[in-house]
Amino acid sequence: MFYQILVPTDCSDASRRPLDIAVKIASLDGGNVYLLHVIEVIADTTSREFEDFYLKLERKAETDMNGLLSPHQEAQMEIERKIVYGNRGREILRFAEDNKIDLIIMNSHRIEVEDPVQGWGTLSYKIAVLSQCPVMLVK
Repeated sequence: MFYQILVPTDCSDASRRPLDIAVKIASLDGGNVYLLHVIEVIADTTSREFEDFYLKLERKAETDMNGLLSPHQEAQMEIERKIVYGNRGREILRFAEDNKIDLIIMNSHRIEVEDPVQGWGTLSYKIAVLSQCPVMLVK
């Protein structure tokens, strides 16, 4: 049912659970998992202006993603790592569309019942609303 699964990550420990779930779901039907990290670019600048800065961020992201993937080395599938530059929301949605993603699984924070409006501006909420495929938010 879900063969192409995308897990956007900020490389934090909170990303482990969505990745674990994605691997379990993908292993049921021989699916694929993509682990995507978006490096947010500084508005109104060129990549050359901050080339060293972005390279450091990319190297750190690669190291952190390897750490997230280490518990899944024995998985019967290849988990593809991708690092892209741009606006996080746009790049996640673009990646999902370009790769025909069937399901996006991402971390989300808990919403306070007393003030539910606070969560409407979060990245996970934006992806859930704008995505053309199902989105699973993990709390």
